[in-house]
Amino acid sequence: MLKFYYNAAPNPMKIALLLEELGLPYEAIPVDTRKGQQFDPAFKQVNPNSKVPAIMDGDVTVFDSNAILLFLADREQQFVPLQAGSVERGQMLSWLMFIASGIGPFSGQSVHFRHAAPEPKEYALNRYDFEAHRHWGVINEHLSNHHYMLGEHYSIVDMAFWGWARMVPYVLGLENPWTVYPHIKRLLDEINARPAAQRAEALKTRNTFKAELDDEAKRFMFPQNERLKK
Repeated sequence: MLKFYYNAAPNPMKIALLLEELGLPYEAIPVDTRKGQQFDPAFKQVNPNSKVPAIMDGDVTVFDSNAILLFLADREQQFVPLQAGSVERGQMLSWLMFIASGIGPFSGQSVHFRHAAPEPKEYALNRYDFEAHRHWGVINEHLSNHHYMLGEHYSIVDMAFWGWARMVPYVLGLENPWTVYPHIKRLLDEINARPAAQRAEALKTRNTFKAELDDEAKRFMFPQNERLKK
């Protein structure tokens, strides 16, 4: 059975949604990053980068959320344009990588500098907040003319979008960002209503992850800070 290493963060939740949409049987294996479980030697054999998500399916191991989305969708021939060199395949790769290299990193850094970084942080927060807004603005504009990210076809790009779109208020520090990004809210609501999305969300309740961002958690989540103590 496929093994799915996860926590409740946006990137693992993308994979949970795809697994549920595909109806694939899987074993959900929690990795509590605030307890440092991502650094366990056994898990580093699965992902040497010590991050979730990752999957093991027989002899095949795949890590990085967007790589997993593409691998599973291609293998199952669902939720993805399959013809290499087609217009649709090019659009899929472009938007999937836009989310991988833009939405995820800038949203993640906006969260870090807004909610976790010590002062002074004005310059860094301004940079990442600006870029997070800019990237989400690109998607909002795109969705103003497209039902889904790839037009009329629900795909892994929408699943990658969903993982992060659920967190937009927290990412941007806004109680109601939807007046600015109504098209994002429209697609988010539509995906949230899908039974597979509801099953994916329920996965979070199977395991209690550490919630406290105490000194131990900060040491595991932000190991770079240890260099500042020298």
